[in-house]
Amino acid sequence: MTRRAVTLLMPARSRFGGQRLSESAGRWFARADRSDPGGEVVQRQFDVLPRGWPVAAVTRQRDAGDAAGSAWMRADPVYIQPEINGARLMAHGDALSLSEADTAAFLPALKPYFGDGGTLLDAPVPSRWYLQMPAGAKLPTMASLDNALGADLFEQLPDGPDGRRWRALLSEAQVILHNHPRNAERAALGLAPVNSLWFWGAGTLPDHVRTVHARIASDDDTLTAFATAAGVPAGPLPARWAQDGEGLFDLRHLRDLAVFDRDWWQLLSVQLGSGGIASLDVEFADGHRLDMRPRNRWRFWRRPMRSFVNPAPDSVQ
Repeated sequence: MTRRAVTLLMPARSRFGGQRLSESAGRWFARADRSDPGGEVVQRQFDVLPRGWPVAAVTRQRDAGDAAGSAWMRADPVYIQPEINGARLMAHGDALSLSEADTAAFLPALKPYFGDGGTLLDAPVPSRWYLQMPAGAKLPTMASLDNALGADLFEQLPDGPDGRRWRALLSEAQVILHNHPRNAERAALGLAPVNSLWFWGAGTLPDHVRTVHARIASDDDTLTAFATAAGVPAGPLPARWAQDGEGLFDLRHLRDLAVFDRDWWQLLSVQLGSGGIASLDVEFADGHRLDMRPRNRWRFWRRPMRSFVNPAPDSVQ
């Protein structure tokens, strides 16, 4: 029997609220080795040199194969909802249902403005737009789309003199997009407008990217792009655990522990208990980690966990 290593990426434990863990999950989770390595859970899965997290360059290389020699920044189309005292980023990527017709309409209006500022804007994929700059360009640090989603827009923008140029570029892009007739066409189709861009993921192509995982299954294009850069197979997340599975499985979208138990945990726990899985690591987006090995089943003195917010006395805190 092949002994396999499996890692599950999970959302922050608070996302499950007071939901009850199944008896099996509560018992195994309580008997696991626990740690809090901290840091962003996706970034912990890769060794990137030089240090950093250059999402734009890595996804650009996967999308177009031309990232070397330049600095890159994502300039993704988004929907911003105005409010009395500001604005919030409400949708991006697949939620906007962007098409090649959208990019063919929006990009010609935006490109001249960015070109005048010394940057080149293009979109090899409708949902992923890029700015290309000289390799030595000074780039701002801005929150990822997932972290900015739902947040006040103005609290996320770079400040100070270095951020002034990017705030001006963003403001001009918003004016161009607000007045663009393509948004009226999208509204007629029942789609949200594309009324802003979001600059993020700045950097250059890393010298190397490595991971300990044999394969990566995820619907997150950033995670799969770094997997491709590391030279490991990457593909979409399956609907449920497969008997011969191995590697990393990205379950950060889950919010229902009953679904987790039905589609993933029941088979995983059987294979873990039989020794068919040599190691099972569960990494939460809040930084917590549980490491399980077949031998952990003998820690019978540890009381099972009830839930993540109300664990038993000897369980995860």
